[in-house]
Amino acid sequence: MRNAGIKQLLITYSLVLVHMAVFFVSAGGFTARAWLFFGAAFVHYSLSTAVQYKLNPDLLVQRLKRRREGSKLWDEILMRANNLVALIGMPAVAGLDVGRFHLSDIHASLVVVGLGSFTFSTILLNWAMIVNPHFEPTVRIQMDRDHSVIAGGPYKIIRHPGYMAGILYAVSVPLIIGSLYTFIPTGIYILLTLIRTLLEDRTLQKELNGYSEYTKRTRHRLLPGVW
Repeated sequence: MRNAGIKQLLITYSLVLVHMAVFFVSAGGFTARAWLFFGAAFVHYSLSTAVQYKLNPDLLVQRLKRRREGSKLWDEILMRANNLVALIGMPAVAGLDVGRFHLSDIHASLVVVGLGSFTFSTILLNWAMIVNPHFEPTVRIQMDRDHSVIAGGPYKIIRHPGYMAGILYAVSVPLIIGSLYTFIPTGIYILLTLIRTLLEDRTLQKELNGYSEYTKRTRHRLLPGVW
């Protein structure tokens, strides 16, 4: 279990370094707001790993597995596309905008909004992962792990809190760094996430016992009162 925690930290810290490298190459340097974002990302990954190691270590181990029998091909594709947008697209556009060409500027006061969105994203993601032992990276019916409907915690409010957390994170990036043009890859990320949400929800309704009944109690996928 300790090895899993260490491996997860190494993976997530490597992701932060990739983010930083892409931004640095694109921008030709760093800005104070970029340092603030990468510092927040470092804290996010550290706290998230610590929380999961303490409160749901079995899921931490499961999420590190490279092969998962039964994962949906469409979700494998969408997940990788989303990851590329977040890992490469967002920091690349942000770097070109605020560091190299100075094309736009978001007022510094909105950093607070961005940090609030980032913080809420971290809380929501970890809350969902604590209560849901089936919170794997890709969509599959986990017959090998006694897959069942999870209706507690944030799942009482919305059906896909993990995806909502991802959207909140994506929105926080341009607000913290101060790049209006970064809303372009952010919009792509959100669109891909909405597609994943819709397809996963349909899959669960068709293939997971009890999920259709759950949707009658928790009626909204991502945003209460909207969708």
